[in-house]
Amino acid sequence: MTASAASGKTTAGKPPAHTALRIELRRGIAPWTGLAVAVTLLVPLWSKAAQWQGSWGETQSQLHSAAALLGGPLVAAAACWQGGREHRRRTAELLLSVPRSRLAQVTTAATPIALWAAAGYLLALAVVFAATAPYTGAGRPSLSVVVTDLGLLLSIGFVGFVAGRLLRWRLTAPVLAVVLYVLLGAPGYMEAKARFLSPGEQYTLSWSVPVWWFAPVLLAWTGGIAATVLLAYAARRRLSAVVPLALAVAAGAVIVHTGADLFRDDPTATRKVCSVPEPGVPQLCVKAPDAPALPSLSAALAGMFSRLEGVPGAPVRYVDSESRPKDGEAVLGSATRGWKLTRNKLTDPQAYASNTALTLVSRDCPDGMRTSDRKVADRVEFTDDAVRTWLAGDDSTWDPEARPLVARLEAMPEADRRAWLGRFLATLESCTPAEVPAL
Repeated sequence: MTASAASGKTTAGKPPAHTALRIELRRGIAPWTGLAVAVTLLVPLWSKAAQWQGSWGETQSQLHSAAALLGGPLVAAAACWQGGREHRRRTAELLLSVPRSRLAQVTTAATPIALWAAAGYLLALAVVFAATAPYTGAGRPSLSVVVTDLGLLLSIGFVGFVAGRLLRWRLTAPVLAVVLYVLLGAPGYMEAKARFLSPGEQYTLSWSVPVWWFAPVLLAWTGGIAATVLLAYAARRRLSAVVPLALAVAAGAVIVHTGADLFRDDPTATRKVCSVPEPGVPQLCVKAPDAPALPSLSAALAGMFSRLEGVPGAPVRYVDSESRPKDGEAVLGSATRGWKLTRNKLTDPQAYASNTALTLVSRDCPDGMRTSDRKVADRVEFTDDAVRTWLAGDDSTWDPEARPLVARLEAMPEADRRAWLGRFLATLESCTPAEVPAL
């Protein structure tokens, strides 16, 4: 054994591949790429924390979008800049004399960018998951989405590096970032199944989860493209690039054929959780992920429940807006009407109570009330508005002409008011004005 071999050096005095990789991991822009990825993901996510904090699905949906649309172009630009390093230093010809293969050189030089990018993503993931964990109920993050996000960042790093080697223009890196941002984001505006080929496709993970083979197929798609580019550029036998290309094409065909069926309904998200029964207090039943918010919902509706106490026919249970109420049940207010949950708290409890009261008194009359007399129809409309206003404890009615009716309802003796409300609730499925009691 020669002295050079015993010391772990190549015959040309170059360090072995693993030593060169360790050196590359500690110097240049690779470590800064990891930090940049983490900051690029965390800053926009943190500015919108109210939208995702409290839901594993929403947290991961937001992180995935940021990783693909912001992290992907950033990593590609950093890798592209790294790939053009030899051209800028005018050492490209010198590398031809190195005994290590071209593929080994490219892999060693590009891997640090990809690994640090993955580290930056994992750091951002740890931070947002730690921020979400205290507020979540049922469910858990999707490992498949984490794996595919990492696969995208690793793959796009190698593609960007090869672009930097091939294109010597100094503005290649920023232009590549802009082009990739458009390519990753534009398919999201399509209706065709082919949009799922884009790693930037936004996933709705609040009530759905990927199928079990989601990660292998997506990795075969993005990884196959990256391997094809790498082998076509650096392999001695460039025909070997046909193998990953065929794999990518097969995976792409599966993705396009499957489309939205890449995701299935999350049984955890549809499971119902109800509040603890209390005498004289209606139960609230919501989807399992919203279960930690039940105390906030109950507090917002406490006033409405007290006003309905003892009223004949008042609901004994309220279910979420995506459920079909049964006898004795009513529907809770929809989150599309001025309120939402943030960290298991209502942003506007009064709007929530008003929406729930509106849902309770709404009449399913697609063709309007069965009357040609506008004054009679207005009377019913004002009566419904007055009841909604009084139940929710609103400061004012939506229609000024309903305000006097609220005053009459408030002035009624309690027993008379309960009896009148019982008759009113009994007519909510009727579209005949004469059946609605007058105030």
